[in-house]
Amino acid sequence: MLQIPAPLIRQFTTFISQKGITSQNQNYYLKWVRFYLDFCLKYNFKQGTDKSLVAFAKKLQQKKQPLFLQKQAEQAVRLYFEFIASSPSQTEDTHIAGKSLNSNTNTTTTENSISQEYNGLYTQPPQIKEIAGLSEDLPKTSGADWTKIFEELKNTISVRHYSPATLKTYSGWVRKFQAYTKSKDAILLSVDDVKSFLSWLAVEKGVAASTQNQAFNALLFLFRHVLGKEFGKVDGVVRAKRKPYIPVVLTREEINLVISRLNLPYRLIISLMYGCGLRISECLSLRVNNFNFDMKILTIHDGKGKKDRTVPIPDTLLSQLKAQLDRVIELHEKDCRTGYNGVFLPGQLEKKYKNAARELIWQWFFPAKGLTMVAKSNEQKRYHVHKSALQKALRTAVKKVKIPKRVTSHTFRHSFASHLLQANYDIRTIQELLGHSDVRTTMIYTHTVKSVTLKEAKSPLDF
Repeated sequence: MLQIPAPLIRQFTTFISQKGITSQNQNYYLKWVRFYLDFCLKYNFKQGTDKSLVAFAKKLQQKKQPLFLQKQAEQAVRLYFEFIASSPSQTEDTHIAGKSLNSNTNTTTTENSISQEYNGLYTQPPQIKEIAGLSEDLPKTSGADWTKIFEELKNTISVRHYSPATLKTYSGWVRKFQAYTKSKDAILLSVDDVKSFLSWLAVEKGVAASTQNQAFNALLFLFRHVLGKEFGKVDGVVRAKRKPYIPVVLTREEINLVISRLNLPYRLIISLMYGCGLRISECLSLRVNNFNFDMKILTIHDGKGKKDRTVPIPDTLLSQLKAQLDRVIELHEKDCRTGYNGVFLPGQLEKKYKNAARELIWQWFFPAKGLTMVAKSNEQKRYHVHKSALQKALRTAVKKVKIPKRVTSHTFRHSFASHLLQANYDIRTIQELLGHSDVRTTMIYTHTVKSVTLKEAKSPLDF
């Protein structure tokens, strides 16, 4: 690739800096100029012409470069034209506009000769009306269209098989970031925008540390996998203060009171969440094939972080769970008689096994009451109990028993871990049952119960 002289690089960098190009993007603009000059030399195009820029843009399209990179390349070359036209004499020799000068000669190139060289190539910056379907305007500092960004975000998350909840969360933060930057064009976004946004969340909005970290992760994914930019080191951000969090835990008596005020299937769902330490999404998405009643084992597939684990089925729930299975079988037989299209299946399983959606083993263990119409395929499928219905029923039950604590569905998972720890179960065993990757996450439950561990140092010989 052709090299641009160092003095020219310095002058061009100063020029584009004055035009509002951030330091993080300046190297990318220099790269595109090098590509353009190399392209013109390789394919015998006259530099500084509409024809050369149109051909260069088409070449980038053939290379399937993302749209935002095509626009960035367009802006870089147009700024280079403007730079050369405005100050053609402020350069030195070595490689000039794609032409290599003889470095072995002793003749010193004067400013006038350089000026003539540039004036011969660039009489004036080209006025480009349309470049291979690209925007005629330079990237906007506000009011740009982010539709393509959100489409690419959705596709990138889908390719990585992230959960719909992750897509919803990341899309939400990207929309907030879009609003904060006033819909600045993607190629103008930089890590400085991220720093400012994260500091604004902490200072102006007063968000929790976990919320700020969630926003950081969403924007890191956006820059790295959607915009194709290196995020770089993020320094100077005002960090939200992380407060020590101690989970709310119910006593066994309080749990029994709440469960007694729930109706089926919510009573069984909450009992299973407490009895097995399940998250709400894990419990509601259980299918018939997750239960092994002979071995008294419940298998959790694709839990948080796409991890699988097994937990023991509580003996006290065996009869209730088998009764629920009978209800599922009865509903499934009724659905099959009416010719429904089955249940929703994960990933591409339905395409791989066309009849799997109607098989008993794939039916939801806690099915929704009604069928869901799929608009695209005009099919009627069954979904599981929605979490909002469970949360509403739980809030009503908590109000009836008048428990003076903030109770959510996750409180029963916290209570599961705390009660096991209170019964002197090994914390690593509890870690495996909860599906935590790090035991430090499980350690939070040591603050929810009274310690019964002996603190006095003593030799085992004296036991």
